[in-house]
Amino acid sequence: MTRLQHYPAGVPCFVDTLTADVDAAMRFYGGVFGWEFAGPGAMPGDPPGRYFVARVEGDDVAGVGSAPAGETSPAAWNTHIAVDSVDGAVARAPAAGGSLVLGPVDAPPAGRLAVLADPAGAAFCLWEAGERRGATRVNEPSAWAMSALSTPDPDAAQAFYGELFGWRAEPFGDGMWVWRRPGYVGGVPGQPVPADVVAALMRGGEHEPAVWSVDFWSSDADAAANAAARLGGSVVVAPFEAGGFRSTTLTDPDGAAFSVSQLLVAH
Repeated sequence: MTRLQHYPAGVPCFVDTLTADVDAAMRFYGGVFGWEFAGPGAMPGDPPGRYFVARVEGDDVAGVGSAPAGETSPAAWNTHIAVDSVDGAVARAPAAGGSLVLGPVDAPPAGRLAVLADPAGAAFCLWEAGERRGATRVNEPSAWAMSALSTPDPDAAQAFYGELFGWRAEPFGDGMWVWRRPGYVGGVPGQPVPADVVAALMRGGEHEPAVWSVDFWSSDADAAANAAARLGGSVVVAPFEAGGFRSTTLTDPDGAAFSVSQLLVAH
């Protein structure tokens, strides 16, 4: 288990999903992961939305909020990357090949955010912390463990995220890399990747969209899959074993996909 109170610039710090039915999402994730929810906080917009922070034993693990009015994009999980200045990162993004999707906007008193798209169109959030630094519990059952980018152009992704955040890609199997942020120390003891790994990169299909995905740990991947199906979600990939984990890919009632991994071997 890792508990964090601070995220250096360039390190993914939080995940959330914006949905058409916040109450249904909270029932779903409460049933799958046992999350409790604090809030609501106000979200900017017209009309304004609701935003809840998911917690495990009082620690922040994720967020669930209202999709913007008129939103037509499919529901998804979003990865937030810590920055010292949202405005500064937004200003640097075009030269690196990125584009601004939303913001910057204030979310007082929590912080300030913007949404960028990388050169292949994968969207992610920038987060300049105010009162909320990010997830305070990670790398344990019912908490977020890792975000990964699947893209048809890994070379462009490596150049973009390297320029914007200082990430360095290192091969990790066929068609996969880990992103390292020099100087960062995270993860858990005995993990199979260096402690400065902040995310993963995978080569996607040539005609597949570039997308960021999120993985949560679970103490029982089969139980999570059964709960998802029972609570209005779906099982996209049935539980299977690989690399010391039993994993499954699920969607919530609004169609947002995420993966769940159960550690099978001790560190």
